[in-house]
Amino acid sequence: MNLHEYQGKSILKKYGVAVPLGFIAESPEQARELAKKILDETGMDKFAVKAQIHAGGRGKGGGVKIAKSLDEVQLFADQILGMQLVTPQT
Repeated sequence: MNLHEYQGKSILKKYGVAVPLGFIAESPEQARELAKKILDETGMDKFAVKAQIHAGGRGKGGGVKIAKSLDEVQLFADQILGMQLVTPQT
């Protein structure tokens, strides 16, 4: 079965499993806007910016970054979007 993380979370949420608030962004600017929404709604000020691929090892391949500000969210999204992610499973 090939599911992206966000798709799996959507299924879990549908069946009442608590999952962290998250969004899919298609641009660095949109990532920043969505992170601001999370900040405003939850007060959380650290954000996981993640590539969505059908393979494990995203973090080791540079596809997961922890942002400590909205500026970092935008920067990391710019770095990740469109990158060729190489992991042990790709």
